[in-house]
Formats: sequence, structure tokens, C-alpha cells
Amino acid sequence: MWKNMGLTGKIVIAMILSIILGLFLNYSGLNGEGSFVNTYVINGFLAIVGTLFVNSLKMLVVPLVLISLICGVCGIGDIRLLGRIGSKTFLIYMMTTALAIATAIGLSMLFGIGKGMTIATEAVFDAQAAPPLIDVFSNIIPSNPISAMANGDMLSIIFFAILIGVSILMVGKPAQGLVQSLELINEVILKMVTIIMNLAPYGVFALLTKAMTELGLDLIWSLLGYMAVMVGALIFHFFITMMIVLKLFSGLSIKTFLVKMREVQIFAFSTASSNATIPITLRTVTKRMGVDNSVASFTVPFGATINMDGGAILQGTATIFIANIYGIDLGITEYLTVILMSVLASIGTAGVPGVGLIMLAMVFTQVGLPIEGIGLILGVDRILDMLRTTVNVSGDAAVTAIVAKSEGKMDLAIYNDPDAGTKDVFDGHIDENSEREFSKVFSDDVMGSEYDGVKRRP
Repeated sequence: MWKNMGLTGKIVIAMILSIILGLFLNYSGLNGEGSFVNTYVINGFLAIVGTLFVNSLKMLVVPLVLISLICGVCGIGDIRLLGRIGSKTFLIYMMTTALAIATAIGLSMLFGIGKGMTIATEAVFDAQAAPPLIDVFSNIIPSNPISAMANGDMLSIIFFAILIGVSILMVGKPAQGLVQSLELINEVILKMVTIIMNLAPYGVFALLTKAMTELGLDLIWSLLGYMAVMVGALIFHFFITMMIVLKLFSGLSIKTFLVKMREVQIFAFSTASSNATIPITLRTVTKRMGVDNSVASFTVPFGATINMDGGAILQGTATIFIANIYGIDLGITEYLTVILMSVLASIGTAGVPGVGLIMLAMVFTQVGLPIEGIGLILGVDRILDMLRTTVNVSGDAAVTAIVAKSEGKMDLAIYNDPDAGTKDVFDGHIDENSEREFSKVFSDDVMGSEYDGVKRRP
């Protein structure tokens, strides 16, 4: 039964089992400090499996973004079109971020979360300084592109890849062979993504079991109101706001989009990392939704870097919650400041680890809230971060679909085909499509004119 089940079904079962097992271990006390379960199972075996899975995804991010974006720029073929796509993408991302935080503030005020509450906690929060906005923009051009790739500086990698792509376009026909080679490398990397996807059920099980085990049930109950409002804001933003935006600007089927996003959302939820999910998002929007790589290769990594809808919802919800707990009244000026700061911080803190909490510390400082209040919500931030990441990557895909549709860079036949991209799964054998493409690339018809001395083996 397991062998014949689809990948999505396997991942869903793994999620359900991991949540049940994790909460059981937490509730039963078997994960106590120094116990065998805690030392060798939770922080041993499961931690190793989860880390290996996340690292395997992160391993492909830089080469995939670099090669895919170079191919994308070459595929666009028009530098002015690239500028139009970039401007359109940026404006939509900023608009959805503003809508996200407005939704969070509205719901938080409506339900009055935090009023009359006192929460005792030993958690402390050491606020790291966010880089100045001027440094973010000045560092977009990397002084050392190899170092930028090693550090995963996504904005620098995007700039370097675009520069290479534009340079290849300027060289013209002599660079055609290089473009074909890069496209083949891109296909190989996407096949690697497919292979890693088959490990997803086991990686998801390990990650979620560990997370659920460490998440105390008592803490959940004490912060239930805060969590409920944030989850409600996340759900409203994605299923209502983003789907209205998607339908309004593209006319695409919402149901089809939601169905094809399930795997991406599960990956994002389990890893809590937009960057780690880039390979899966790219594969989904190109193979499952029919978005041309020339658009997806730019919008997806760009969105993973600056699209912080989930983080914006954190700013709005946490600001109202902490203000109510400390009895601090915020006026319309402070609310507008929170909205503006969240939109700007989504750019200014791009690519920084723990970006959500750094953004929150910036907002708290600006509106006069005690930064130590962040320590009150740290206990449940892991599970909420997983949900925020899910909303972020879903927004990346929605904006990608909108931009691609508006530029005529989407194959609607693939988008409307429910089975598109589902059969491209590695099972230990080369699938027929891959074998046919391999034969095509290395056939005498394609290679013969330029490689007369190379003969295929029978």
C-alpha cells in the first residue's frame, strides 16, 4: 500500500503520525531531560535525519537559483522585458506584505488578544541588530561572488546571475552552446530535486516529531488566544486575500492552484525555511503550473528573499498582543508605523537568519514596546514560524503565476492539467520522458553536425 501511494499521501500520513507521536512523547514525559528518548531518539536519530533532509534541500538552492536564473534571463531575450518583470514582481510583493500586516492588526484589535493576561516565562530574547537598509542595497553587488554563493546571499546571487545572463545575450550566437549546456545542467539539478523529494516523508516525520515533542502543551494553552489569532490571520491572508489577488490579476483557477501547491506547502511547513523550499517551489511552478523558467527563475528566489507576508503578520499580531499585556496604548500613528516598518523591514532584513524576530525587534523599538516581551512568545514561535513560511512560499508561487500570466509566459494547458508534473518521480529507474530527452540531446541529429568525430555506442 505504501509503495503504491502517491508522494503527497505519504507526506500527509508522515505529518499525522509525527504530530501524534510528538505530542504523546511530550504529554507522557518520556522526553524528559537526560532520558534515553530525549538523548538518543529526539536529539539523536530524529535530529540527524531532519538535519540531513533540510541540508539536502539547501544544498541545491544556490546552484539551482544561479543556473536557473541565467537560463531564465537568456530565455527572456529582452533586457527591457526583464526590467518590467522585476518591477511588477517587486510591487506585488510589497502590496501583499502591506495587506498581510493590515489583516493581522485588524484581527488582533478585533479580538483584543493579551488584554488582562499575565504570562510568566523564563525565556529571554537577545535582539540582534538588523543591517542598515543602505548596507543591504550596497551589498547587492557582491565584491566576491564565490563568497556570496558560499554564504547564501540571495540578492547578491540574483544580481550576479542576471549580469551573466545579460552578458550572454550581448555575446549572442557564439554563446549558444553555453546556453544549451546551462539548460542541461538546470534539468539535471531539477532531477536531483525530484530524487530528494522522495525522501520527504521521512524528513517531514523526523522534523515534525522533534518540533511537536519540544512544544509544551501547557505553553500552547497559555498562548492559545495569540496563536489562534495569528493562525486565523495567516489563513485569511492566504485563502482570502491572496486568492482574490490571484483571481483578480490572472483569472486562473483558484482550486487548481491550491491543489498543485500542496507539496510545496508541506515542504515549507516541515522545514520552516523559504530558501530551503526554493527547489520545490521552482519545480512546482514550472512543471506543475506551466510557468516559463524565464519568469519563475527570477520571481521565486526573489520572493523567498523579500516576500515576508508571514513575517508581517507576526509583526501585527505580536505588537498588539505585547502592547495589551504591558498595558501600552497604541495610536493610529503607531499602527501606521508598524505597517510601514514591516514593509521596509521585509527588504532590509532580507536573507538574515531568524528574520521574523529581528523584524519584530525593529518594530518594537520603533513604537516603544519592550523588546523583552518577545521572550513571552518564543516558546510557540517554532510552530508558528512553520505556518508563516507556508504562507510565504504560497505567496511566492501566486505572484509568480500572476506575473507569468500577465506576460504570456505560462502554458495554460499544463496549469489546467491535474496530472502535469506528477509522474516525474524517481523510482530507481530512468522514466520514459527522461530517456527520450536524453536520447534526443545525444542523438546524431542534434550532435552530428558539430561533433562528427563522436559516435554513439550501440
